[in-house]
Amino acid sequence: MARPHIAAVVEDAWHGQLNGVLVGRGWTPRVIAHTGYGSSAFVRVLARIVLSRHTLDEAETRADEHEEIALEPEREVRGWRAFVTAQATGLTVRVQVGQRSFRTETDRSGYVDLTIDNHELAPGWHEVTVTPNGGPPQQVPVMIVGDDVRFGIVSDIDDTVMITMLPRMFIAAWNTFVRHEQARHIVPGMAPLYRDLLADHPGAPIFYLSTGAWNTAPTLTRFLKRHGYPLGPLLLTDWGPTNTGWFRSGQDHKRENLHRLAKEFPDIQWVLVGDDGQHDPKIYGAFAHDRPDVVRAIAIRELTPAEQVLSHGLPVSNEEFAPRVVHGEVPVVRSGDGYGLLPKLQRVLAARVPD
Repeated sequence: MARPHIAAVVEDAWHGQLNGVLVGRGWTPRVIAHTGYGSSAFVRVLARIVLSRHTLDEAETRADEHEEIALEPEREVRGWRAFVTAQATGLTVRVQVGQRSFRTETDRSGYVDLTIDNHELAPGWHEVTVTPNGGPPQQVPVMIVGDDVRFGIVSDIDDTVMITMLPRMFIAAWNTFVRHEQARHIVPGMAPLYRDLLADHPGAPIFYLSTGAWNTAPTLTRFLKRHGYPLGPLLLTDWGPTNTGWFRSGQDHKRENLHRLAKEFPDIQWVLVGDDGQHDPKIYGAFAHDRPDVVRAIAIRELTPAEQVLSHGLPVSNEEFAPRVVHGEVPVVRSGDGYGLLPKLQRVLAARVPD
């Protein structure tokens, strides 16, 4: 392997020193559950292990209080709190799936990402148990997609389901770190759009694919639940240094996950939903060009001129200045919100019935 980037070396050294100090002061590992997924052939378990100074009972009490805060608009939960964590790096973790037990280790950012074959879980929602070495167990949800499912949705988050006006640097920092989570606004009609599409395809999954940080997953989950969005796994990324550079590529993250889902669920045809504020049309169009067999339709939420300016500095979409990607046989629909997208999507889906 090539030598890791200096940014990763510095970050790992800092967290190694910090973890040693916190453990010496009695801090213990605690599990932050992320929603996993799978099919009859595999299950992918996702979680993060952080160090906490609270006991199990205190942690549960704080979690309950935090959930109550999330449901009360008048109380504020600032976004920066999600980023003040001490990840447990290289920690041994036991994952219990049914009667079987597996061991793994957290990565350099404290994440657990374990794929298990032959899990014997039926289609639907389940919980697996994740237990960090020296910490209490935690139930982690997983969604198992049935082998007979042929339809699914992949949705962006920022400016597609919630209005964030990302990624202009100062606006992004304000929205992510300063504003309280109840201050974020939904995109009208997107939750009913997803509910209606999934109601027509029982058992179909929805994945929320975003370049947002995993630190925000609990906040995003509460936001989606509070506003009536269907539950589904979040596919986020880890902000900060990597083994190859200072920052991760958001576009690469989306491309890699689209191809991964196509490989993991080869019989599903996807509706890809995004916005035209940044790179979704280009990413989705290129994926549809490469894999028209697994893309049923593309839906693009069109930002207003004001949102375009806040997103990338110009009052028009980035598509106006980039070569159009040829989608071939994959239909593309556009509108300013979910209410406009739904009838257009319904028409193209009815006209393009899979074999």
